Amino acid sequence: MAGKKITRREFIVGSAIGTAGAVTFGSALAHAAMRGGGGGGMGGSGGGTINPPPGAPFREPLEMVNLSSVPGIVEVALEAKPAQVSVNGTTATLLTYNGSYPAPTIRARRGDILRIRFQNNLPELGTNILGHDRSMTNLHTHGLHVSPSGISDNMMRMFAPGQDGLYEYDLMKQEAGTLNFYHPHLHGNVAEQYWGGMAGALVIEDETPLLSAFDTHTMILKDITLSGGAPEPYTSMMDYMHGKEGNTIMVSGQVNPVLPIRPGQVQRWRIVNASNARFYHLSLEGHTFQVIGTEGGLLDKPYPLSKVLLSPGERVDLLVKASTRAGAYRLLALPYARQGMMSSPTITLLTMQCGGTAAKDTIPSVINPNASRAVMNTATLPKRSLTLSMGQGRGYINGISFEGMDHTFMIDSALGTYEVWEITNGSGMDHPFHQHVNPCQVLSVTGGDAGYASFLTTAPAWKDTVLVPKWGKVTMLVPVMDYGGTAMFHCHIIEHEDIGMMGVWMIGGGMM
Repeated sequence: MAGKKITRREFIVGSAIGTAGAVTFGSALAHAAMRGGGGGGMGGSGGGTINPPPGAPFREPLEMVNLSSVPGIVEVALEAKPAQVSVNGTTATLLTYNGSYPAPTIRARRGDILRIRFQNNLPELGTNILGHDRSMTNLHTHGLHVSPSGISDNMMRMFAPGQDGLYEYDLMKQEAGTLNFYHPHLHGNVAEQYWGGMAGALVIEDETPLLSAFDTHTMILKDITLSGGAPEPYTSMMDYMHGKEGNTIMVSGQVNPVLPIRPGQVQRWRIVNASNARFYHLSLEGHTFQVIGTEGGLLDKPYPLSKVLLSPGERVDLLVKASTRAGAYRLLALPYARQGMMSSPTITLLTMQCGGTAAKDTIPSVINPNASRAVMNTATLPKRSLTLSMGQGRGYINGISFEGMDHTFMIDSALGTYEVWEITNGSGMDHPFHQHVNPCQVLSVTGGDAGYASFLTTAPAWKDTVLVPKWGKVTMLVPVMDYGGTAMFHCHIIEHEDIGMMGVWMIGGGMM
């Protein structure tokens, strides 16, 4: 790479802002007896069932307070710190943002300036088994179409304990109606901090009132295993090779919460898979999902699907029309084999309790008339071939395991163009592939779940995370638009990124 080499010990720290405020998450979670996939991440046992009893009423994640009184500016204070929270009735010390599990939801609109006053108040934690300082951290706004440079979504920035700084994002080019999320992204530390609780939703509000009549719920799917009143530690390379799966599976911090709905009522469910390595093959008893949006925004119309597969990092926007028959209906994660032939158990995630006065809601026939699949002659576009593989405790892209800016597979892309990326999975494990800054449109999928492939290759869906099936291949159309700088692409089984399944994307020459 031409120019100055950047190592993980180099810091770019923004202007001082003082100590961020804290928000306490004090409510107890519903109690349930759980069994199933443990820290080894082998997709659970070979089948089986995790069916906890219905718990407490569903609660939305906390909302981040906008500290700005200026129209068009959203300013929030975000503090990384350990905090005691209740996990399924057990008090545990987790790694959090603002003391909340899950982290508070940030809301903004297209065209806003989003400012995040960031404070690292993690204690000195020593090094992890990969040799990285566990106390160092930074911030990634997963899904935002913003600059990867300066004080925006810049993965080169790092914060030691006690340091603070300002992140600022210009949302002028960001698509409205998207569910994004935020989490750490400091190579070597991401899995442990993410596993410990550092993740929250980031919503870019709709620009049309079309969906405002429907009750809307944000559902953050996240699992954890506790050990000694803390997240189960990473003790072996197998934790990283497989990716951790927890034995407590929650929706927005609750085990099997109960969500009320009236017969015939339509609700909007916006779901993010914020688990390290667990896949969720979603199904709702007696109902069909109407998919109205993916990571890159709202679709042209509802797409009826009986099952929705979400790999780590993926999000989906759904409409659910309740049955006219009162009763309890379970939101399930169906068995899924993400590696080898070993299937996860059937998991009850949430209970939809249908009752009360009937509603006469209808599903809109049109959602976003501007949404369409890109039409162009892809044969003339630059083509990139990337192969994902694993071995000897490392993850690789095109045979190179990321160790820093001077040891990585790198793509140089001209700004203002389109490219075709062909991602081949050379391993016997599914890999969700995530590229920063620019969402893609899927052209083809070889292998894996047929319903997943069919939907993404026919709907006008824009994606920043795409599941590449084991021994399979995904071809995608990648716009390289609006923002130059140094971005990343990697597997979003977070442990795989930490052991090197990541590359560097130099857009328009790249810059910090």
